[in-house]
Amino acid sequence: MRVIIAGAGQVGSAIARYLARAGADVTVIDRDPVLAQRLGDALDIQAIVGHAALPSVLERAGAADADLFVAVTHVDEVNMIACQVAHSLFNVPTRIARVRERDYLEGRYRDLFRREHIPIDVVISPELEVAHAIALRLSVPGALTLVPFADDRVRLVALRIGEDAAVRDTPLRQLTHLFPDLHIVCVGIVRGERFFLPSGDDSIRLDDEAYLVVETAHLPRVLPVFGAQERIGERIVIVGGGNVGLALAHELETRHPELTVTVIEANRARAEFLAERLARTVVLNGDARARDLLREAGAELASAVIAVTDSDETNILSALLAKQMGTRWAMTLIAKRDYEQLTSTIGIDVAINPRDTTVSSILAHIRRGRIRAVHTIRDGAAEVFEAEALDTSPVVGTPLRELRAEGLVVGAVVRGGTVITPRGDTQLRAGDRVILAARGEAVKRVEQLFAVRLDYF
Repeated sequence: MRVIIAGAGQVGSAIARYLARAGADVTVIDRDPVLAQRLGDALDIQAIVGHAALPSVLERAGAADADLFVAVTHVDEVNMIACQVAHSLFNVPTRIARVRERDYLEGRYRDLFRREHIPIDVVISPELEVAHAIALRLSVPGALTLVPFADDRVRLVALRIGEDAAVRDTPLRQLTHLFPDLHIVCVGIVRGERFFLPSGDDSIRLDDEAYLVVETAHLPRVLPVFGAQERIGERIVIVGGGNVGLALAHELETRHPELTVTVIEANRARAEFLAERLARTVVLNGDARARDLLREAGAELASAVIAVTDSDETNILSALLAKQMGTRWAMTLIAKRDYEQLTSTIGIDVAINPRDTTVSSILAHIRRGRIRAVHTIRDGAAEVFEAEALDTSPVVGTPLRELRAEGLVVGAVVRGGTVITPRGDTQLRAGDRVILAARGEAVKRVEQLFAVRLDYF
């Protein structure tokens, strides 16, 4: 597969890294020669310096032979026009664009991105994706990650293991015996800086990040076992009224009308704009790093303070201050990788990685085979897939223990609407939807196992 990626920033470089590792022929375009060259050298891929919407630049990048064009520059209009040029002049089959401006995404303008207008097959809005991910996590306070699979019959939940986790230091193979009627499988553990796919002999230790695949209906019974809470509380404070903060407040108003939500925004004009757009949310203007303002917002009694400004430093400091004042959960949006590794050690409960959320959305539309959904972990250290087995997929009839031997961990099998806890002798059938985890280097093998052979057609 030949892929052109416009934009060598954090999202573009992450996508390039994943696809290059999976064996795709990747070319990246960026106007910054240093950024483009650095990424090209690091991944051993072609790097083109230039404006991604110019036909001559796309021609140099090989657009005439490309299978996929992904536009993730920082400018919406560049992404949109670049997709138009890729379609109109080079007939690139699939086009994906990142679009941030909410006005383009309004439902009444949904026809804008049709093939006869601006031909974009998939529109990704990072702010909306991140806001939705945060709102979903709030349903499980303290969840580091919460991702639905198989029409939300199954969820991937990441939890940090504390002193009150009943299963701490228990070999994973004993989970089945201790909780025989619960569908739960640990598919990954982060210990310190290292991510690994656990075996049955491994145990979950204090301060580990455990990635669990759980039947959604069983979550209320599973969470206490791992020391997690079930209820969101009654008061939420959002620091930052940008696109993420606005989208999050709007979603909380819609989905959780029982919540008291307050937004703190530093820019007065933006705060006035938010007050006009939000129905029940209280909007305060000022610096969230000021204790008096946090107290006015109710941070001392809040279930969670969620800091989502465009400054990592402001997010961290305001969240830590709120935590010191009595906030139960401190959640921060962290763009810098170096900061992300520090958050748990300084008192931040949940660090939200916008790259993982955005890249996961894009990869779900890129992966080959019958891949329905994908979520990336720790900037590509591993990926969790939802894949469908077809009659001619090589994986059909294979005992799951053989997949484990290939470096894959199956978390759940959904068969006809029923969630099956995987065993070593479980054999996959056509139509099964499988949720499994794989390290970054095994991604290509997953695509092969769930691919459709040509004789299927």
